[in-house]
Amino acid sequence: MMPSEERTHLTKNTSDFPLKDAIFKEANHLDEVTPEDPPKGSSYLVPVPSKKVFLDPEAKPPLRPVSPLVVAEQEAKHKHGLEDVKNGSAESELSLKDKEVTDRIIFEESNSKKEDKRVENPACNYANGKWVVDDRRPLYSGSKCKQWLAPMWACRLMQRQDFAFEKLRWQPRDCQMEEFEGSKFLERMQDKTLAFVGDSLGRQQFLSLMCMITGGKKRTDVRDVGQEYGFIIGPGSKRPNGWAYRFPSTNTTILFYWSSCLCDLEPLNVTDPLTEYAMHLDRPPAFLHQFLHKIDVLVLNTGHHWNRGKLRGNRWVMYVGGVPNTNKKVAGMGGAKNFTVHSTVKWVNSQLPKHPRLKAFYRSISPRHFMNGDWNTGGSCDSTTPMSIGKEVLQEESSDYVAASAVRGTGVNLLDVTALSQVRDEGHISRFSITATPGVQDCLHWCLPGVPDTWNELLFAQI
Repeated sequence: MMPSEERTHLTKNTSDFPLKDAIFKEANHLDEVTPEDPPKGSSYLVPVPSKKVFLDPEAKPPLRPVSPLVVAEQEAKHKHGLEDVKNGSAESELSLKDKEVTDRIIFEESNSKKEDKRVENPACNYANGKWVVDDRRPLYSGSKCKQWLAPMWACRLMQRQDFAFEKLRWQPRDCQMEEFEGSKFLERMQDKTLAFVGDSLGRQQFLSLMCMITGGKKRTDVRDVGQEYGFIIGPGSKRPNGWAYRFPSTNTTILFYWSSCLCDLEPLNVTDPLTEYAMHLDRPPAFLHQFLHKIDVLVLNTGHHWNRGKLRGNRWVMYVGGVPNTNKKVAGMGGAKNFTVHSTVKWVNSQLPKHPRLKAFYRSISPRHFMNGDWNTGGSCDSTTPMSIGKEVLQEESSDYVAASAVRGTGVNLLDVTALSQVRDEGHISRFSITATPGVQDCLHWCLPGVPDTWNELLFAQI
């Protein structure tokens, strides 16, 4: 069992709040710990309820009631099976030759089913499982993947000295997850495009995947095709609003588009450099309207850019139906984010019949681990011990209620990473950031290699 102080730590951060209640930080958040963020950004936190997540390795989930109908069916099957064994009917009606043929067919069918399960795992809940130590990890070098990996997230290039966190692998509870291989990924994505659309955590997942595909090695054959998607550095900007790279050997394109709020932003006065922006909560990013037809796998996310400070700083004004929002239920940060996520997912779902090859995912929230304060009030995440707050996750529902409810009943898949990331508090940039203001820790972004690699392994298993 976990020591009591560790369990208290979990309770303090995850279970003081009901499952359906999101806590929306209304502070000017992460301006200093996310130097990569473009001028338009924001922040929000969904707690992980301990009543749904069993983080103690020795804890057992509660037994669920079994309906009388299921019990009756199981008893009937058991009785029928006993009668077959007693009568020997299955064996006596087959000749030896017929039995050999039948056994071969059954064996081949069984192997085929095992192979399908290994590759597809259609019924697997990848969010349930545990972290295990694996000496084959990491999948790439954090000090050598310089072609793709931003230095501010490469902890091997910082002052951090402990790297045990790089050796952990996620093992789903009831199924075997396919091992990630760069060549296999490219073959599966031949003549296809994978797009990440979201915030800086989405960008981390994008860079992680580039390092995973290449094994962290320099690839001179990979082409920068950002201009095909309008990814250019605009006037007054330090970075483009996205990146896109193509692997010529398989014609596979991997891209990231920056959309921290996952909705359409429109300047109200294009001639005024200090103009306000209409934040259309009921419209998806214009990028999706323009390029969805070119995308085969889409991964959406938002979450940590929803707060009053960001809205004021970015001069964003909430709009619904093409006019300033007057609905009080949507005016709050929680309601606005919830409304936006549901709207964008609903729109993507409506496009699926037009793009039958498209497979869309919404990635659940990546948890923050600030303790004893927030990013600007002395909050910290000093743990460097893997699995110190638990290693196993058992749950019936996603810990991110907003994401789960948005995709329910749609053709958009949930890439559920919240609970499995919640137990990895040692994996953040923490105090080792090379760009942070003294006394400010980054307990939001992850060291790479690290937890986002697992998000990509889950994604690979489902495409």
